[in-house]
Amino acid sequence: MTTHQIVLIPGDGIGPEVAAATVRVLEAAQAPVEWVEHHAGIAALQTLGEVLPEQTLDAVRERGIALKGPCTTPVGEGFTSVNVQLRKRLDLYAAVRPVRNLPGIRTRYENVDLVVIRENTEGLYSGIENEVTKGVVTSLKVATETASTRIAQAAFQYARDRGRKKVTVMHKANIMKMTDGMFIRCARAVWEGEGFTDVDYEEVIIDAGCMKLVQDPTQFDVLLLENLYGDVLSDLCAGFVGGLGVIPGANIGNDYAVFEAVHGSAPDIAGKGVANPLALLMSGVMMLNHIADTRADESCRVAATRVREAYNRALSDDQKTRDLGGNLGTEEFASALIERMGR
Repeated sequence: MTTHQIVLIPGDGIGPEVAAATVRVLEAAQAPVEWVEHHAGIAALQTLGEVLPEQTLDAVRERGIALKGPCTTPVGEGFTSVNVQLRKRLDLYAAVRPVRNLPGIRTRYENVDLVVIRENTEGLYSGIENEVTKGVVTSLKVATETASTRIAQAAFQYARDRGRKKVTVMHKANIMKMTDGMFIRCARAVWEGEGFTDVDYEEVIIDAGCMKLVQDPTQFDVLLLENLYGDVLSDLCAGFVGGLGVIPGANIGNDYAVFEAVHGSAPDIAGKGVANPLALLMSGVMMLNHIADTRADESCRVAATRVREAYNRALSDDQKTRDLGGNLGTEEFASALIERMGR
């Protein structure tokens, strides 16, 4: 059996706790993984003097895949976001955020099963800002045909590979005719010109799309968005199914992939043993399936299925952490999953 070396970035706050629980569960599922630990965020700043050390980036470049806990970037101290740096330095242009209802977690919505795919490298998050004169600041939205095309290709390929029926592009091309106009033209060109017409396609103006989402999120399947819209809507969609604590995330490029819990580092509960590891566990399942897809190792898919079935059974049995209405701590929840793998 092939063993895959994966970079583990525990992160800050509750990160080391949920990372340890995740590692324990994946090992119990017999995932063929060997962990190589590196650091980012406050933990890296304190020991190595920067929030994203070059050695951490080099480790991801060498192994190709990382699993990352939540990292803290100091506010107002001149540090660039760890997540933004990772995406730009490794060209992780596709953020993939699956959103689905989980058993045992009651929300206002039922039967939600959608995926937000966000362009990760440009738009207003390019960080090009300028003070024209005192009290007047401009921020430049950058869009390129190359980035718009490749994220559309990623979205349609994702939909086809996973049997998804529809891709919806949300935009504001009625106002931003050049940037968002190019985004939807590229998406349409990929759909029509690259043979993806077996997948349904629609274009929806972003404000109307938000209204439709909260009216009935089940009418959507795969959402394709530029950077800022995708950032906002991915969190909005998480609210349909219980919040960021039950949502996995992935940032994927042509050469590298980083899977992460998308919630914060929650320093107020760090060290108390009560953090919910589910988001990082779900991201670990995404990671194993990605390895199975890209490295043709079906043992990873088998392990991913074991973990997914275990947390679905645990939640159905009302075995939940406190944030989800239960009374289990971090390690107790991990133990509940491991117990169900043995049944």
